[in-house]
Amino acid sequence: MAPFARDLTPSALYNLVDPKSFDHLRSLGGTSGILEGLQTDPRVGLADAEAGKPAGYDDRLRVYGENRVPGKVPKSFLALCWAAYTDKVLIILSVAAVVSLALGLYQDLGTPPETYPSTSCPPTNICTLPSVDWVEGVAIVVAILIVVMVGSVNDWQKEKQFQKLNAQKEERNVKALRNGQERLMSVYDVVVGDILFLEPGEIVPVDGVFLSGHNVRCDESGATGESDAVRKASFDDIDKEGSNGKTDCFMISGSKVVEGVGRYVVTSVGRNSFHGKIMMSLQGDAEDTPLQLKLNALAELIAWLGSAAGLLLFVALMIRFFVGLSTNPDRTADDKAQNFISVLIISVTVVVVAVPEGLPLAVTLALAFATRRMTKMNLLVRVLGACETMANATCVCTDKTGTLTTNQMTVVAGSIGVHLKFVSRLDENSARTNANDDRDPEKVSASGHDDNDEKAADLERDQQQQQQLDVVPQRKGRLDFTSDMGDIQQHVPAALRKLLNESVVVNSTAFEGTDEHGAEGGFVGSKTETALMSWAQAQGWEHWKAVREAADVVQMVPFSSERKCMGVVVRLPGKQGYRLFLKGASEVLAKLATRHVVVQEHGADAADQAAEVETEAFDDETRANISRTIIFYACQSLRTIALCSRDFPSWPPAGAQVNAEGEVDYDDMARDLTLIAITAIEDPLREGVAAAVATCQRAGVMVKMCTGDNVLTARSIASQCGIFSKGGIIMEGPVFRKLSPQQRLEVVPNLQVLARSSPEDKKVLVETLKSMGEVVGVTGDGTNDGPALKTANVGFSMGIAGTEVAKEASDIILMDDNFASIVSAIMWGRCVNDSVRKFLQFQLSVNICAVVITFVSAVASDEEESVLTAVQLLWVNLIMDTFAALALATDPADPESLDRQPDRKTAPLISINMWVMILGQALFKTVPALVLNFAGHQILGLNATDEAERINEENDLKTLIFNAFVFSQIFNMFNCRRLDRHYNIFSRVHKNPYFIVIFFIMVGGQALIVNFGGAAFQVHRIDGKYWAISVIIGLCSIPWAAFLRTLPPGPLERLMVKLHLYPDMSKADELPNVDKAAEERKWAEGIQRAIDGLRIYSTVRGGRARASNIIRFRRTKSAHKQLRDMDMQPTMLMAIAPSLVFASVGGQWRPEGSLADPAAHDPSLSTQQLVDKGAAQLGPSNPRGGHSRSPSNATTLPPVKEAPREL
Repeated sequence: MAPFARDLTPSALYNLVDPKSFDHLRSLGGTSGILEGLQTDPRVGLADAEAGKPAGYDDRLRVYGENRVPGKVPKSFLALCWAAYTDKVLIILSVAAVVSLALGLYQDLGTPPETYPSTSCPPTNICTLPSVDWVEGVAIVVAILIVVMVGSVNDWQKEKQFQKLNAQKEERNVKALRNGQERLMSVYDVVVGDILFLEPGEIVPVDGVFLSGHNVRCDESGATGESDAVRKASFDDIDKEGSNGKTDCFMISGSKVVEGVGRYVVTSVGRNSFHGKIMMSLQGDAEDTPLQLKLNALAELIAWLGSAAGLLLFVALMIRFFVGLSTNPDRTADDKAQNFISVLIISVTVVVVAVPEGLPLAVTLALAFATRRMTKMNLLVRVLGACETMANATCVCTDKTGTLTTNQMTVVAGSIGVHLKFVSRLDENSARTNANDDRDPEKVSASGHDDNDEKAADLERDQQQQQQLDVVPQRKGRLDFTSDMGDIQQHVPAALRKLLNESVVVNSTAFEGTDEHGAEGGFVGSKTETALMSWAQAQGWEHWKAVREAADVVQMVPFSSERKCMGVVVRLPGKQGYRLFLKGASEVLAKLATRHVVVQEHGADAADQAAEVETEAFDDETRANISRTIIFYACQSLRTIALCSRDFPSWPPAGAQVNAEGEVDYDDMARDLTLIAITAIEDPLREGVAAAVATCQRAGVMVKMCTGDNVLTARSIASQCGIFSKGGIIMEGPVFRKLSPQQRLEVVPNLQVLARSSPEDKKVLVETLKSMGEVVGVTGDGTNDGPALKTANVGFSMGIAGTEVAKEASDIILMDDNFASIVSAIMWGRCVNDSVRKFLQFQLSVNICAVVITFVSAVASDEEESVLTAVQLLWVNLIMDTFAALALATDPADPESLDRQPDRKTAPLISINMWVMILGQALFKTVPALVLNFAGHQILGLNATDEAERINEENDLKTLIFNAFVFSQIFNMFNCRRLDRHYNIFSRVHKNPYFIVIFFIMVGGQALIVNFGGAAFQVHRIDGKYWAISVIIGLCSIPWAAFLRTLPPGPLERLMVKLHLYPDMSKADELPNVDKAAEERKWAEGIQRAIDGLRIYSTVRGGRARASNIIRFRRTKSAHKQLRDMDMQPTMLMAIAPSLVFASVGGQWRPEGSLADPAAHDPSLSTQQLVDKGAAQLGPSNPRGGHSRSPSNATTLPPVKEAPREL
């Protein structure tokens, strides 16, 4: 560590910011201890030694490292090719290709050419077969190369596109203090101990400790998820005043300076900084996707079955070979060798036919097609496998700030004066107005549930509450009225509009400029001020720049956490006096106001344009009205800002205290204010988010929200977008991280919102979900989302607002930052999986049929030859299947796929309905081929006696078998477009032109082969009768498929389960066994505690609970003595409340709430307790009916010993 202080190790300095620890900084000696230990002079900075490098530069690099994060080396194109090639299916194909090619070359080059009888070769009627045995092996090699190249090129293009998207300047300059002078230097030259300057809009490049400055606020939402700006103050100031949670002295790399100027000392750089550590944690290898795992298992099974079939055929033919040695001893050694080679070739052909050569191509084509379509839908797929993984997604963990919401504070409601209540999009958010509602907002219960069974009970309960709570006093004064925010111009007179505009624009430091994402036209500044400025300009009032330039400012009142407001004093034009504008916390300024502006409904037109703003004094009714309004907005987790003013005839005011700088004391100004308006601000939902969440839930995908915000804000947003529902749990990160692994498994299935969560909490949540068998997608845009994005099966980041860390960690980038795009990702993911399954349904029926026909006909043939030659099988198994792969892989995504539940990660790739279709179609294609092979002469009347005629009839029959077999495949392609039991196989076929074109190509190709293939394919030109038979046999596969769909799949499933060929799906949903005795003991203990509590309660209350039939005891002792004898303290009576609440949860009691009051009837904590504590909340019943892998449906949380809950 020399020459630096021993305590200032890189890890010790990093622990200052993760987590932020004021006590740790104090233990290191505070700011002065840091500066002294790092040998930094706060007035001079680091002293230059030579070549622009500070003194001790090498030591600083050695101990603390340089400000560079080692980047992940991108894979070369050859490395991508090798990664694509190391697929198990391709390896099996490679083995088959080598064996087939070796035998083919030997057959073509080492043996005499084969001949076959045909009248097309007069006068001998013996045709010589072309030497094409090597073609099959070469064709398999070409198929492998196509698969590898398509996948590799696709990956390479996506990586290049990602690099282009994330392209930034390699260097940026920062302002540092060196040798007592300010200088611009490369961010890479910053070392620990440097002193850097802060300016508005700057992204903090390194971690540090704040030294000094003026009104510095940082937006740390991208780093920590906290949406509120954090004020920065020096260590000494905080040590004197105390920290309030919104003020600290820690600078976090990746955060943004919203306003103010200052400077700080660098404590961590490069890989040791907050940003660097997250970037380093993202470098890892991707996991295999569920589809890859299933395809690998299927490839191994097919290879084993194909090898077994080939071995069985080899053994059968070898038995015939040895029998032939005795029955025909006159054969030469060459004949015997040729016979043995033929046996070996036909056996290898069976193995080659069994392996689905087109399967890898189908997967690659489906992914390539889907990713290209997804790019057009603003989804950049960085990892090709992520597309298919989304098909099995069962849970999406989403960040709130910037993902569900716009990360841009916006005025959504408010009150101008007392009586005009305005709401943004009033038709959608009518619950956000409390006009003429004099009830207590914290006691009002809001109904509005959709459960038909409970509507009557809801109505009756609300009527009872109405009688108890809804005692509305008769209004003495003016009634309230509500307006849409876009229509307030109809009610607000011109003079009041001018006053409102000035109160916002003049009393603000926000300005119009370019934000950090390059978007122009927005306001730059604190989120509250930009929200108010945007609201004022959206009303069409006078431009902010003209208003601000015309204002004659005489005194500024800077924001103070003690005052909770800021202000400005301006000189009114024409020597009319002075006006104070104040803006701040509504609960503070409303108490200082004695008057309020008056607004009449539709009073804008009737008011005199030159009239002054009308005001009235507050009375008890209007004071209570505005107080209820503030609480009403607070119950919706809206941030309320009050706008007030006060006029002075002179400045300074008479009798006011003036300091040495000529400024008037705040307390002398801030009284007798006039309330102009109350504005309610929030970070609103992105458009379409609520619909996207509903679609995800309909598709069987749970949506969980993780945020750094407090419980109330998190619950409000979660309720608005439909994430928080009955049966859901809201929990804070500090409580969640202290749960044991077993406790997490019990809580997570019903956990819907994780508030106050750290990056590690999100990562633990994802890991827990994955351990439960879930396929997890994570969405986020901030640096703090990086670890969870990388840990998840699929990570989504935002292309516009997303940080470099988030993009690097993600698999799919939402180019338009729209959470709704995740629905498209799920839909296209399911489309990819469906395309692969469609092709499997097609391919396996071909393979089973081809293997059976080859096996049976070869064993039954005297010449040990298959009715389908190797070249014909090559056409069917490679060329035809390749076309079919392209046709089935290009079916567009179907929105109907979102109406079904996702497949489990462990669900078989081939469903039982698919097995019915595969085996049924294989049977249909095998029977006609074998019947025509063995009885075709009798059926078709082929009884020619002439040798030439007999040869022609034999060739016609073989061609007919081949042609009928091929057309059965072609028409079966339509059947395979559906995986379910529906009959409409032509649905949406017109939306896939590839399918239609490929269908005609396959028909045309088969016609060319039959008519012109000749010797190469061992076919013969056939007449119209045989063509009609071929096409009719092929067409019959369509009604046969309809018949198969009518068959119940149960019997086949039970048979396959008994043979251990298919998993028992009835046991997949079984919950773990529960010890009934243990459960009874647990409930007995809980009930006994409730009885004990009620017993003490009845004693203290004078026996009022004696009516209960569970309380049977005699009151012979005093209350105090009973408490003492039972070792009960009075504070223990508080245990009654949670006991009753959790007991009612077991009795199907449910919480209520709505947009107007999301905290209504909270089952675990009151609104105030949520603000103060907010551990966890429960609801009794899960609308999804529980989780398939949850150990129980009980909503009782296990005890947390490390952090007991206080209710």
